[in-house]
Amino acid sequence: MFRSTLISVKAFLMMSAVVISACCRTSAPEPLYPVPSENQMRWQEMEYYAFIHFSLNTYTDQSWGFGDESLELFNPVNLDCREWARICKEAGMKGIIFTAKHHCGFCMWPSEYTDYSVRNTPWKDGKGDVVKELSEACREYGLEFGVYLSPWDRNHAAYGTPEYIEYFRNQLRELLTGYGPVFETWFDGAHGGSGYYGGAYEDRHIDRRTYYQWKETFAMARELQPGILIWNDGGDRGDLRWVGTEAGFVGETNWSQLNKEGDVEWGMLHYGLEGGDSWVSAEVNTSIRPEWFYHPREDMKVKTVPELMETYYNSVGRNATLLLNIPVMPDGTIHPTDEQRLIGFAEARRAAFADNLTVGAKAESDDERGGCRRYSARKAIDGKKDTYWTVDDDRTDGRIVIDFGEEKSFNRFLVQEYIRSGQRVRSFSIECKTENGWETIQEATTIGYKRILCFPTVTSRYLRFTVTDSRACPMISNIEVYRAPQILDAPEVMRAKNGDVLIVPADSESQVFYTLDGNDPDVNSAIYEGPVATDGKIAVKAVSYEPSSGKYSPVTSVSFDLPRTEWRIVGTEDAASLKILDGDPVSAWHQDGGGRLPVSLTVDMGAKHRVTGFRYIPDPYIWGPGIITRYRFELSADGRIWKTVSEGEFSNIKNNPVEQIKTFGPENARYFRLTALENAEGNSNIGYAEINIITE
Repeated sequence: MFRSTLISVKAFLMMSAVVISACCRTSAPEPLYPVPSENQMRWQEMEYYAFIHFSLNTYTDQSWGFGDESLELFNPVNLDCREWARICKEAGMKGIIFTAKHHCGFCMWPSEYTDYSVRNTPWKDGKGDVVKELSEACREYGLEFGVYLSPWDRNHAAYGTPEYIEYFRNQLRELLTGYGPVFETWFDGAHGGSGYYGGAYEDRHIDRRTYYQWKETFAMARELQPGILIWNDGGDRGDLRWVGTEAGFVGETNWSQLNKEGDVEWGMLHYGLEGGDSWVSAEVNTSIRPEWFYHPREDMKVKTVPELMETYYNSVGRNATLLLNIPVMPDGTIHPTDEQRLIGFAEARRAAFADNLTVGAKAESDDERGGCRRYSARKAIDGKKDTYWTVDDDRTDGRIVIDFGEEKSFNRFLVQEYIRSGQRVRSFSIECKTENGWETIQEATTIGYKRILCFPTVTSRYLRFTVTDSRACPMISNIEVYRAPQILDAPEVMRAKNGDVLIVPADSESQVFYTLDGNDPDVNSAIYEGPVATDGKIAVKAVSYEPSSGKYSPVTSVSFDLPRTEWRIVGTEDAASLKILDGDPVSAWHQDGGGRLPVSLTVDMGAKHRVTGFRYIPDPYIWGPGIITRYRFELSADGRIWKTVSEGEFSNIKNNPVEQIKTFGPENARYFRLTALENAEGNSNIGYAEINIITE
């Protein structure tokens, strides 16, 4: 009897071994090219890292330096790059890319090829090297280090000539050989225009596709730094791509491919190109403040934690990486508010992804490749990045059902493809099972490295993930499900033309309290119940409050100048023109210049005021039409005799269409005139969201 049983067991084991062996012989799907390189994979897995902007621009309150800024300005007496690295590390960032040279041409290291560098500044008696200090701090804190080197140089006399290319490459060689490993190099797309250029003070223009000879420059960079990734906006393809905006998001559909040759339209930058022949992933670059360099006026405009979370979901959560800029103050330190928001952002991410509900859950699919357990649905929830669920080659769809074992509440769904074998999924959906059957939670398009869906909280025992269309058999390496806690967002504060203050809460459930006396609001302050009539200059602070939890949102703090009750737009009867005075930065009006520039907008303020500056907000729609890039601003007491008080450029406004503020010496005026000398499209369609003045 025992012998018979033993034989039976042996037979069973042998048969099982045959089955398992047969299963193991089921081949993996063939890669769907293109696929990411090892460098691109390492970079993608970083997900989130810092941009740091710091230069002479910091001391002149400019977006872009002209190239003639005095070297005597640079003296960051409290600079400590270890502080920068510590903050980035605590914020959960994996690296830092530093602006070693911005468009002004000032070098943050003692370059041997120019006098326009830290070598000739008061800082550390000319013996300092910011690039060196930061690269060492990154190594100390376990962060990757990268460099930004602007191809455009508004200081160098040779810019625009072939000689400049040699100069540019010499500086790149210094950065790539003197500071240890460099994970990414950033070549900004800004190119040519007005500048100092060694004293020439002129406009210089180049062909950005050919002038820089990128092919040879890229080859040099990769030879010097084999592990490097190259970001480039134009010319030969780099390893990474811009997403067409600096607002902090990429397309809901986002392919990691482009074609190696040919022009890249905005849509390709934003959405990628399905079937492109090169792997060129998306990197979302945005700033924690409206602009890239530090401006004191933006101390109350730092992105809130909810805004940063939205940025994260719209970048990392859409198959991109997030490059978040931190501007450094003139003394060389990071502003406390910026640090606070970065740490709060890290805490919010940890809270949102603290408890993965798929741990301990069961997963079953409608099919698995070759009937092999190696490719079963369980592989999508096993927490291992190199395993995956997939189906046979003849399928471009499939579904997985996750059983939590009991009812669970959730509002976040995270899914990843096995992108080492290419990006495949075109569309998918998620559903939950209710007493009425399967109900759709959300439908979406591409996945790629990582996709995160956010939705109102649902409760169910079962979740169904369905790939509805794919370029080849889908390969899903990871699925996670979470319940993220609510984060109260700060309310929005506006002021209408008649002086009424309008406060819009971020959600319908919270209460809003406000003050007009400069104090921070709380439940003892005035509760907002509708428009608040005001007059003159005011400072408004508002906060959202959740009664059930007793939690407050961050405080919104906005200062308003004089009300625009008596203002009128001169020379038009179009009632829509009042949109530029309504206090709403989203509503816009467009003025047609009949095909010719310049185009002028004249405003009668109804009375004289002592004017010290103006504010212009362009059409906020992404790459909205009519964005003014060069302007002239004039004042008049009577509407006949005009005085020019400000003229110049709105730097980087096309890519970052935020409020532009220009100041000047006080002038008494009843009328002002803003003239568009150039716009971003080269036509005469001029767009305005808001126009306002600053008074003494």
